[in-house]
Amino acid sequence: MFEEDYIMRQIREMVRMLLKLLFQMDLEEDSEELLRGTKENEVLRELLEMVDDGRINEAENRVYELCEDGEMANLKVMLLFYDYLNGKSDEYLEECEFSREELKEDMRDLLAGFGLSDMAEAFLRKA
Repeated sequence: MFEEDYIMRQIREMVRMLLKLLFQMDLEEDSEELLRGTKENEVLRELLEMVDDGRINEAENRVYELCEDGEMANLKVMLLFYDYLNGKSDEYLEECEFSREELKEDMRDLLAGFGLSDMAEAFLRKA
């Protein structure tokens, strides 16, 4: 339990820091508000609906597809997606055949594709 809470905090703080440093965005605002008026908002909304429908793996596959091009706007979507997913309970993640450790590793992989592996390692290192 403690380890899962620790991982949640690591992910939350990393997302907060990256949004602030790279995009001057404050995570305390509603994620849809952060992307209002952009095509990324619609993509994020679809991804979050998939998560709520229990289709986490499908949503994550879509995130991987989005991030293949290295487009910074998609990095915002990815960060907000993982922050939302990180807010789900361990029980919900397990029901959807997903884990917090998998979330952490997948974030690490995707951030490496944006040249941010050093930052990911700084936040997502083993306890």
